[in-house]
Amino acid sequence: MSGTNNRRESVSLWEMRKIETIEELYMRKFGGMPEDIRKEIGHFNVFKLDPFLGDNAKPVPYGRRDYFKIMLVIGTYRMYFADEVSEIHKQALVFSNPQIPYSCEYTDRIISGFFCLFTPEFFHQFGNLDQYAVFQPGGTHVFELTDDQVSKVTGIYKSMFEEIDSDYQHKYDVLRNLFFELLHFALKLAAAKLEKQPINASQRISNLFLELLERQFPIDDNHKELNLRAASDFAQQLNVHINHLNRAVKETTGKTTSQIIAERILRESKILLKHSSWNVSEIAYALDFNETTHFNNFFKKHVEMSPLKFRNASPPAHAGMEEDGPVRRH
Repeated sequence: MSGTNNRRESVSLWEMRKIETIEELYMRKFGGMPEDIRKEIGHFNVFKLDPFLGDNAKPVPYGRRDYFKIMLVIGTYRMYFADEVSEIHKQALVFSNPQIPYSCEYTDRIISGFFCLFTPEFFHQFGNLDQYAVFQPGGTHVFELTDDQVSKVTGIYKSMFEEIDSDYQHKYDVLRNLFFELLHFALKLAAAKLEKQPINASQRISNLFLELLERQFPIDDNHKELNLRAASDFAQQLNVHINHLNRAVKETTGKTTSQIIAERILRESKILLKHSSWNVSEIAYALDFNETTHFNNFFKKHVEMSPLKFRNASPPAHAGMEEDGPVRRH
C-alpha cells in the first residue's frame, strides 16, 4: 500500500458482514418482533429447536450477533468459533456471545433441543457476563453432555418455558436465576477438568496480557485495526516493565510475548482470509503491517504459502450453514 491516507481510504470501502441484531434475527425467523425487545429491562426468550435434516439448512453468513445465546442440541452438529471447529457427535450445550463471530452446520439430523437468547441489557446491574469463561474468546464454548446431564439441562429449559409463559410479576428475576443455574452447570463441568492451582503474580500479569490482546479482536467494523501490536505496547498499557512482562508470559505459557502476539495475528489473518471479502492489502493494513509485502512474508513464514494461495485453498467454512434452524416458540 502506498501511504496512510490511501490505506485509510480503502478501509472505508471494506465490505464485511454487519453484526446481526436481535431484531434482524426475529424478522428472519419469525417475520416480526416482540414489542418489548428494546425496553430498559432488556430482552429474554426461550425456544424449542425443531427436528430437521441438515440438507434443508439455508446459508447464513459467518459473523457476530449483538445478543447472547445458549443452546442445547441433541444430534450431530458442527460449530465454528472464529477459526476453531467443534464437532458435536451426540449432544452438547453451546454458548455464543456478541464478542465472538460464529456460524454452525448441522451435519446429520437434529433430534431435539432448546435455546435461550437475551440481550446484554437483560443483565444490567446483575453482573458482568464477560467475567465468565464461557463468554470469553479463550474460554470453552461447547460442552459435550452425558444423558444424565442432558436430562438436568432439559429440566432447566422447561422451567424457563413455564416462567416466561406465566403471569408472575417477578418472572424475569426467576429467569435470570435459571440462566445462572445453566451457566454454573457448564462452569462446573469445565472446572472439573482443571487442576486447582494457585494463581501467582506471573500468572496474573500473563492473564491480563492475554485478555488485553484478545480485546482487540475480532477485526471487523467495530475493530478496524490493531492498537497494540508490540510487546512494548502491552507493557506500557499494563504499567509494567517490558522485561517483567516477558518473564511472566514465558514462565506461564512457555512462549515469548512476541510469539503469542504473532500467533494471534496469524489466527486472525486466517479468519479474514476465509470469511471476509477484504483483499490482502486491506487485511494487511487492518493487522498493522506497514506494507502488504511485510504481511505476505509474515504469513509465508508461518504457513508456508502466500495469503492468496491460502484463501484459494480454503473455501469459506460457512458454506451451507444454518445458524439455528427452524424454530418455534413453545
